[in-house]
Amino acid sequence: MTFNRIALLHIILLLVVMIFNVAPWYFLMLTVAQLLFVPLTLQLILKKENRLYYYFALPAFAAVSILQLTTNTKFDVLFAAIYLLFTFVVALYGLGRFIRRGFAHLEEFSIDVGMMYLFIGGVWFFASVAEINTGFPPIITWLTGIHFHYSAFLLPIFVGFIGRLYKTTIYKVVCTIILISPIVVAIGITFFHWLEVVSVLLYIIGIYGLIILTFKTPFTNTLQKYLIRISFGALGITIIFSLLYAVRISTVSIDFMLRFHGLFNCILFGLFGVIGWSSTPPLSKEKGWTFPISNMRGKYVVGEQILKKNLGIHSYKGLVDNMNMYIPKKSIAPTITHFYENTTQYRLYSEVHWHNWFKPFAAIYRLISKKVQQLNLPFSNKQMEMTGDIVSIEEGRTKTRAWVRKIDKEVIFVALYSIHQANDKKYMNIALPLPWSSMVGILELHQQGDNLLLTGNGTTNSDAGIYLAASKYVFKLPLQEQFLIEEIKEGHLHAKHEMRIFTIPFLTINYVIVIKNE
Repeated sequence: MTFNRIALLHIILLLVVMIFNVAPWYFLMLTVAQLLFVPLTLQLILKKENRLYYYFALPAFAAVSILQLTTNTKFDVLFAAIYLLFTFVVALYGLGRFIRRGFAHLEEFSIDVGMMYLFIGGVWFFASVAEINTGFPPIITWLTGIHFHYSAFLLPIFVGFIGRLYKTTIYKVVCTIILISPIVVAIGITFFHWLEVVSVLLYIIGIYGLIILTFKTPFTNTLQKYLIRISFGALGITIIFSLLYAVRISTVSIDFMLRFHGLFNCILFGLFGVIGWSSTPPLSKEKGWTFPISNMRGKYVVGEQILKKNLGIHSYKGLVDNMNMYIPKKSIAPTITHFYENTTQYRLYSEVHWHNWFKPFAAIYRLISKKVQQLNLPFSNKQMEMTGDIVSIEEGRTKTRAWVRKIDKEVIFVALYSIHQANDKKYMNIALPLPWSSMVGILELHQQGDNLLLTGNGTTNSDAGIYLAASKYVFKLPLQEQFLIEEIKEGHLHAKHEMRIFTIPFLTINYVIVIKNE
């Protein structure tokens, strides 16, 4: 069924429900979202996923319609459960999209989160119909359901559509605020009133940031441009009244919020937004991963024994055969080039520094990594020598060699180094086998003065990053890393390896690298 036919069907269904509705008028604001905004927005994302529409969506929309057309019956809980099941399936679709891609495209992640949030809206809707005691008055339970249909479903998806057209640093900040705000609001309402106020202030920052972005975004057509500006502009007005309600201004009551805030969001934000994005839906820039992936996987224990069945016939002295493959040799210090081409001729000393906030997690992680014998970093920050060797490996990629590093005969790393090229750029492709999976680090190499910078913080069009490969899925992790390698003097290097999670530093390793004859 085409988008236009689905839209016509749902408009007719909604009109019938509005004409013969027996519930209080304000219940229609949630019904409009359920019968019109949700199906049309999902159609813009999923397009050909007709199984979801026919098997789950249509029964759910029929159930919602019956609830609005009848007074209380003994089947109301069943109808609400049918809609709850539909929102759960939508959340699974969102989760599936996320697992296939990971944290690679923030705009797509925003759409994924919106789909997963819808299930929370379904839970609160079910609680409202089933009259479950949530600890709140019935109207608040219902309002929470409507919140997760508009602010937590429609808004993140609309933000994702903006990102498909225009993504800058400001967009990343605004998008992050919008994604965390629904949960902060829920926690604030439930436990801490002051946090509720903070959450509304966060929403204000995010929404006004979005309004600014709508004046910079290159929309496809004029109609879309003005409809989207009106849609987000309406939020800029209604969010102010949310703040007044949160700080307990007496004139801003629930009745006022329903009549003003609710109708504004329903008509101007929801309706104008859906029409605007439907006029020319922005296409996803997601292309999937095409770089080669190591086929080596560990079991409960990885260690160096994983290499025995895949030993190659070549002999390698370094992590690379020729640095000119990545960067002109003359542009960096000669010892850096010599180290990468003749790694076995150097001694390596490391100091591992877990950041204070991460140390409790590092202590637990150490118990696991010691048994797995992979990514097995010490908890101590004492300087220790890492020993090991480089051996040839046959596992499907180009000229793969394994660099095994140990401390006092305990395996620390088993890293498989290879190379791949994409869009005229060559990357260092490093795989670390894990139990039934593999962690993949794709690094770009850059000159920084005489120094060498290896970074996994690539741009949108770059393969650089850290991934988890399991089965047929390649999942980009929210990890960032970089190595800065500098020559102290001939035959003596210093390297700094920094790792972050969600841009927050959690691990720094300092290396001293010296040629063996010194």
